[in-house]
Amino acid sequence: MNKKIPQDIDDYVGRFPKEVRQLLTQMRRTTRRAAPKAKEKISYGIPAFTLNGNLIYFAAFKNHIGFYPGAAAVAACKRELSVYKGAKGSVQFPLDQPLPLALVARIVKFRVKQNSSKKKKK
Repeated sequence: MNKKIPQDIDDYVGRFPKEVRQLLTQMRRTTRRAAPKAKEKISYGIPAFTLNGNLIYFAAFKNHIGFYPGAAAVAACKRELSVYKGAKGSVQFPLDQPLPLALVARIVKFRVKQNSSKKKKK
């Protein structure tokens, strides 16, 4: 991948081979459908979506797509995510498997709700 920070998500996605571009596009499209009012940006050099704060990040690596919805979202879907490698606030979806797009959408919606409740408390 080009070391220069991408200008936008299109620029980021365009830097990868076709198969990876397809997966990144699926992640983007799924997130957009689950959070239609969210804004896209590049943060920490990777794609991010925001709505009342950060929602999710995702990125491509040599063997997986990294998905970063935060610790509460990962904990909320612990059982479904247990088949994937991950950490407290992240998940690794292998490049050689279909993305669990319905699960991604559920997680994004969880994050939208979570951020909306934070906004109401303020």
